[in-house]
Amino acid sequence: MIAKIQQFWINSYRTDRIAFYNEIVSFVFTVGASMYLALNAYNPDMRFVYPGFLIGAATGCYAYYRRQLLWPMVLTGYFCFVNIFGFGRAISWW
Repeated sequence: MIAKIQQFWINSYRTDRIAFYNEIVSFVFTVGASMYLALNAYNPDMRFVYPGFLIGAATGCYAYYRRQLLWPMVLTGYFCFVNIFGFGRAISWW
């Protein structure tokens, strides 16, 4: 089973290295933003949460575009717009 997981990662890396690294960045920023939100659930500063999710969504969207995965790209593209709107609300742009 560990060999299958290892082969999955290797195949992902070999098929498109740019997408692979974008997926790693997406993972790190999304996990970081969600961890910050969980640790500060009573009073989170959304000025830190939205940019983390935005970077995660944007890099994920680009990786899905490179891998030609339509529905994950559409979903994360929507998340990009929602996070831009949410960040604007958090810093009182609108």
